Amino acid sequence: MDTLFILAAAAIGISAAATPLVKKLALKMDVIDLPKGKRKIHKKPIPLLGGLSIYIAFVAVMILKGGNLSMSETGIIAGATVIVIGGVIDDTFDLKPRYKLIFQIAAAVILIAFGVHISSITNPLASGDGYWNVGWLAIPFTVLWVIGITNAFNLIDGLDGLAGGVALISSITIFIIAILNNRADAAILTAILSGAILGFLPYNFNPASIFMGDTGAQLLGFLLAAISIEGTIKSAAAFAIAVPILALGIPIYDTIFAVIRRKINGKPIMQGDRGHLHHRLLDMGLSQRQTVLIMYLISAVLGSIAIIAMQISNRRAYFVLALVMVFLVLCAWKYGFFKHRE
Repeated sequence: MDTLFILAAAAIGISAAATPLVKKLALKMDVIDLPKGKRKIHKKPIPLLGGLSIYIAFVAVMILKGGNLSMSETGIIAGATVIVIGGVIDDTFDLKPRYKLIFQIAAAVILIAFGVHISSITNPLASGDGYWNVGWLAIPFTVLWVIGITNAFNLIDGLDGLAGGVALISSITIFIIAILNNRADAAILTAILSGAILGFLPYNFNPASIFMGDTGAQLLGFLLAAISIEGTIKSAAAFAIAVPILALGIPIYDTIFAVIRRKINGKPIMQGDRGHLHHRLLDMGLSQRQTVLIMYLISAVLGSIAIIAMQISNRRAYFVLALVMVFLVLCAWKYGFFKHRE
């Protein structure tokens, strides 16, 4: 356990030291987020590319931690590199969605090639620890999971410190689950990722001096998608799908509601709007900080439920997930989350 804390501390230090340098780089490259459009919350230009500091810290500590990198660790680093390259290009030139998707698919394929994939999932009908071998469906399941979580974090990156803080809570949740289930590799990955995020967050929390940009939001989504495959495994190497859906709850549910809302209102799925949870909370009169802290709290509650779900039978875990989803859908319906807002 001491080693894990040392790795996390090293990642905090590298990330904190790298962020001011990345900020200078973004300013020199003129990669700035201007406060244009109705959905922009900030009032002054803010440099992007902050996700580079998280990437640098994560990769540096992974390489320097000692021992040879495992095949899965190599795949995660390689996939993350592809995501970061795509993110930097996107932050600089504003890529169209289909080009972002190409980078995301490439990163997912790299994961699969290095053995990180969903080969079996827990059986919701089994009272114990039964599972389904998904066979050839492992490839599309893994690609969809990675793309979905990567974009989900990108969508919630709308307020200072929001995506980073939610990712930190999700990472700590998966870390605890990994420790409880003796998943040493996942514990190392989440310890390092948590440190990398924590070193960056003081620069990104309101009032932010730098944004993580698509570089950071997509990186966090990709890493958590990949690590959750490694870390939320029960007996028989089955992917406990209910657990990461709870641990990564806020970005997943917010994305699902956004898709439903846009389909109901006849809007393109990729068209942005002001219907996300953070927009709704702001419209209620809450400040940026209050909104972000409330979403941290919701994320922590969902993370706690995920930890409990990992310790119970598959049937009960899926039942808990179903209850949470029904509750959230009812809340979304009651508070108008399915109504379109420009």
